[in-house]
Amino acid sequence: VQLQASGGGLVQTGGFLRLFCVASGSISSVESMSWYRLTLEKERELVASIHSSGHANYAASLKGRWTISGDFAKNSMYLQMNNLQPEDAAVYYCTAAVIVHGSGSIAVYWGQGTLVTVSS
Repeated sequence: VQLQASGGGLVQTGGFLRLFCVASGSISSVESMSWYRLTLEKERELVASIHSSGHANYAASLKGRWTISGDFAKNSMYLQMNNLQPEDAAVYYCTAAVIVHGSGSIAVYWGQGTLVTVSS
């Protein structure tokens, strides 16, 4: 199973970005997908997650600025990040809780990071 994240970049304070992540490989089903970020201070934070049921959770620090959406038929998700602030600068990683064909159990896979830089 591989996860591919994209959409990072450089934006000004108050700007927006849309991150995308897609899982591929021998996947029976994706149960949930999440975004984590690793800040410049090397702190890892769960940003947002979405279950295949559609239920989503967000870090309290986001204060409603962002929206996670998932297309579990396509094993993919988006993170719409609005009103970006300098403290949002980080490497963003996507993860997926996946049932691999023939395994019968859930395993979590990580993608490579995508860098978000916010200029003040």
